[in-house]
Amino acid sequence: MLLKLAFMKNSLGSTVIPMDQLGGLVLQSLVFALIGIVIFAIAFWIIVKLTPFSVRKEIEEDQNVAMAVLIGAIIIAIAIVLAAAIQG
Repeated sequence: MLLKLAFMKNSLGSTVIPMDQLGGLVLQSLVFALIGIVIFAIAFWIIVKLTPFSVRKEIEEDQNVAMAVLIGAIIIAIAIVLAAAIQG
């Protein structure tokens, strides 16, 4: 499903996308965004299920900053991996 499209460059060096390809590119972007969100949600659900304590309680009620930083780092790592996978 990953399409490699050849884009034209104008005289200023900017990328020009022909209008007949725009609909397909928007649809492709939406599909990849949906796939990324689903994979991210599954990964986060796995993280929550593998921890022997409540992640929500630790961050919200106990205000555990270290746990919030750890979960944030995991979120960024998953996002980087998904972006690399989508880029190809």
